[in-house]
Amino acid sequence: MNGDDALLAAATLTISKGNVNTAVKVPKRKNIPKKKNTNTPKVTQPVTSSNFSANYYNTFSNHINAKKYPVYTKQFVAGGKKYQNFYVKNNTNLSLDIGKSLNSPLGFKLEKTEDVQVLIYHTHTGESYLDCDVGYYYSDYYPRTSDNRYNVTRVGEEIAKSLKAAGIGVIHDTTEHDAAYTGSYLRSRKTVNSYLKKYPKIKVTLDIHRDAIGAENYKVKPTFTYKGKKGAQIMIMSGYDSDGSLNFPKWNYNLRFALKLQQKCAADYAGMTRPLDFGNFAYNMNINTGSLLVEFGTDSNTLEEAKYSGKLFGKALAQVLQNNS
Repeated sequence: MNGDDALLAAATLTISKGNVNTAVKVPKRKNIPKKKNTNTPKVTQPVTSSNFSANYYNTFSNHINAKKYPVYTKQFVAGGKKYQNFYVKNNTNLSLDIGKSLNSPLGFKLEKTEDVQVLIYHTHTGESYLDCDVGYYYSDYYPRTSDNRYNVTRVGEEIAKSLKAAGIGVIHDTTEHDAAYTGSYLRSRKTVNSYLKKYPKIKVTLDIHRDAIGAENYKVKPTFTYKGKKGAQIMIMSGYDSDGSLNFPKWNYNLRFALKLQQKCAADYAGMTRPLDFGNFAYNMNINTGSLLVEFGTDSNTLEEAKYSGKLFGKALAQVLQNNS
């Protein structure tokens, strides 16, 4: 899914790039040896091209006739309305009372059982990431793969691990719903409903995606750092139904869940969350009162950055769910 922060990112980058005066040429000095730049970070090739899936982009393979484009790193902090330690972008005509929503009960409670109560799935299963952080990508980059070793299902796997470690029953579905992009949400909804029938105690359904910010000749990767390690910023999405046309009558319960999760992530892992996106959409969030869509990074984040965020997000999610039980 394309990020609605693209124009903001582009404007910011234009300003920052404009501070660099490329028109001034400095004449070369004679008889002065050049100093080696010892501060240049070393980039370790993750694997050889022979170990990559044929359907996954490899930075270190041959990119004949491909152009090299920059990847800009940015941390999205402000946007919309600030409440305590986080922001909410309200793209509706509804006047939100964030404090009231946070203090209101969720539409579900976890039971003290080992049964499955959380479902993680992916409407756009093939969304993938860069293999490593080198500050650029080639024009032949195609950020999708059906190989689950390299796509967004790896993020879902990390979330599931954190929930299991907290003793919460979880199912992680990796069904490919986007072999044909059109109709992806209808297919994923069918998958979710099949799990709800099989596991009637499921309270939470999370659709895990990755975003995309930039243009054809540049990309933007949203990042944060926690305990010295870089992760991909996440964006929690919650929908609204103004006139009943989306068949989403209990959207306010989903919003409460989204806000509580946003607040917890921001408190425990400063900088991990982009502003919460509240808008006129459903995206299968009307399945139950514990349904959310979460974007992990963009197509220019690395897989390792996104996986790290998945691990941390899973820990925050577990605490939100257990504190509500």
